[in-house]
This record gives sequence, structure tokens and C-alpha cells, in this order.
Amino acid sequence: MFRFLNIAGTSLKMALQEFRSNKLRTFLSLLGITFGIFCIISVLATINSMKIAVKDGLNSLGSRTIFVDKWEWRDDNNYPWWKYVKRPNPKYEEMAELKQRVPYVANASYVISDNSTIELGTDVLTGINYYGVTEEFSNIEHFEIGLGRYLQQADFDRGANNIVVGYSVAEKMFDNPERALGQTIRLKSNKPAIIIGIIAKQGQSMMNMWDYDNSIIMAWTYLRQITNEKNANPKIIVQGKTNVSIPALKEELTGAIRSIRKLSPTQEDNYSLNDIETFSKVLDSIFTNINKGGWAIAALSLIVGMFGVANIMFVTVRERTSQIGLKKAIGAKRGTIMAEFLLESAFLCIIGGLIGLIAVYILTAIFSSFFTFKVFIPANIIALAVSICLLVGILAGIIPAFIAAKMDPVVAIRSK
Repeated sequence: MFRFLNIAGTSLKMALQEFRSNKLRTFLSLLGITFGIFCIISVLATINSMKIAVKDGLNSLGSRTIFVDKWEWRDDNNYPWWKYVKRPNPKYEEMAELKQRVPYVANASYVISDNSTIELGTDVLTGINYYGVTEEFSNIEHFEIGLGRYLQQADFDRGANNIVVGYSVAEKMFDNPERALGQTIRLKSNKPAIIIGIIAKQGQSMMNMWDYDNSIIMAWTYLRQITNEKNANPKIIVQGKTNVSIPALKEELTGAIRSIRKLSPTQEDNYSLNDIETFSKVLDSIFTNINKGGWAIAALSLIVGMFGVANIMFVTVRERTSQIGLKKAIGAKRGTIMAEFLLESAFLCIIGGLIGLIAVYILTAIFSSFFTFKVFIPANIIALAVSICLLVGILAGIIPAFIAAKMDPVVAIRSK
């Protein structure tokens, strides 16, 4: 063990000496290693951070939630939209029947949506999400009312024009969100609406499906008065009971919906049951493809870098030929000479990899300031970078090291 550490220490000193004495040549030769490590670590770190942020966002949507929709969530280059567009939209009456027929359902809500403007005098806000919901929507989705109150049963029964607005909407429209309570604003089609509550600030999220900060929530019976329900992306959100699995809930919903829509056994489903797990698989497929692209670029760069390091080692062997001969003359074994050069090659690659890692750290700081999630480099990815550098270093140095190890000491000492 002591002998190996001594060889490793000598190799590290030689690698650092090579870098100091030939800075430009060594740096240019290591550039491929640096770029390769930069590519793969930056891609892996970003995707890993994104997946964690997405997972947290998906968890906030609820693990027991199924979306009954005409559209299917899938990652497919041949997405058959012409098939799904012909499907009937989910209806409020179907939601009510599902609650009666499926005992596994804890909560269910019918939702329609739109994207339009709101007006207050001459002030206009564009790109505001309208959500028309039923009573149990607030039991399924996770948001809090920061000021005022949420919609009550009477609001749903009467289709009242009372609305709950997002924090950003209230802040932009009234500067101070507290001033928004009780105010009347104009919605799409110049319809008046009274603000009765303000949703607590949500902040940016990787998977903020509803974007409550820039939304308004109202009874679906009121929203359908100002928008075309068929074009309002209607869907039914179903939340299963705590002791019910997603597959079991899907099976029960499938039988109930087919019965409600009177589909014969030979007819295919004219609806989709989308759940968070399905969406996660779609995202995993996307992340996998991005990772493959990163590995492909990194592999090309590492191959170029490997040839660069091999070139350095060939030159180093030639420059140290007399030293190699002297070492062998005083008893150094072939394995020792070979180990010294292999470790020196590996250390050179690690130096190139460290430069790449430093560049990635700088990049993560920049990305974190722009993205809605924090980008970080976990320890396992750093360990992967070091392992790649060691492997590339050994492959790059194996031929030069073999040449050095088999030199004739007499011939080597006489060389200049």
C-alpha cells in the first residue's frame, strides 16, 4: 500500500510539473477532456435537478389524482390527435354519475378553463387563466386562501359572479392585494365579477400546472356564461380514497365511464384516464433522450481528449527516456514504470476534468438564477466525473506506459 502511495505521489508531482512547464500545450491537449466532462456533468446535473423539482411539483398535484379527459398524456412522435379530437368532451353530468357509481372516489370536480383578460377601468391584464370549477375542487388541489374567503355552496348553486383571484393578479391590478377584496372587475365578454378572496402566493414551480398566482377561480356555471364550454378544455378530476391504488381506481372508473357512455364491448375507449405516474413516465422519456444527447457529445469530446493526453504521454516518454533507463538500471520493475505513467496520465485527465467541473459550477449558478428550480451537482455525479477521467486517463496512457516499461535500460540511458 505504501509503495502504491509513493508511486501515486510521484506521478501526481510529474503531472503537475508537466502542466506547469508546458501550460499551453497541456491545456490544449486537455481541452477535449474538459469539454467532455463539462457536457456530461452539466447535462446530468441539470436533468437531475429538474427531475427533483418536477417530482416535488407532481407530488403537490396529488398521488391519488386521475384526470378524465378526451386527450391522452403521452410522448409520441406519431401522436394521433385526429383520433382524440373526435372524442366527446367530459360532461358535468358524467362527473356526478361517477361519484355515485364508483365507491373508491373521495372527491371529484368538473373543470373548464379559458385564458383571457381582466379589466379595471382603463387597466387591462392579459394572459389570465380562468378556471370554472365545482364544489370539491378545493379538496383535491393544494392552495390556500390568503385573504377573504373561498367560494361557498351558494356561489355554485346560483352561478354567482363571485371569484377568487391569484396573488399576482391582485398585486398587479391593485398594487396592494388587500385592496382587491370587494372590488368589481370586468372579465371576458365584459362580464362583471366581484373579488371575494385572494389565493396565497404560490411562487414559481417547475410543475405549477394551474399557475394559481396568475389565475382566477369561479363557479363553472358562471364561466360557461362567458365562454364556450365545448372549447373550454373540460375535464373531470377524480381523487381516490387513501386506501385505494391508482390501478384499482382506474379499473373502476373504466367500467363506470364505459357504462355511462353506453360503449359496447367491441368499441374502444373514447376517453383517457391520465394520472401523475403516466405524466412522470412521459417526462422520464424526455429526460432520457436529453441525457443520450449529452452522453453522445461528451463521448466525442472525451475521445478527442484521450488522443490529446496520449500525445502528451508519448512526448513525455520520449523526453524522459534517459530517466526511465536510470530507474530500470537501479532496479525499478516494469510494473512500477508502467504504473507511474498510467497514474500520471490519469492525473492529467483529472486536472482537465476539474477545470470542466469548475466551469459547470459557474454554469449552475447562472442557471439557478434563470430557472424556477435550483441546479446543483450531487456527489454521485462528481464521483462519476472522476471515474470517467480515470478511465480515459488509463486508456490514453496505456500504450505510452507499455513502451516506457519495456525499454532497454542501457539503450535508454545512452539516449539524449
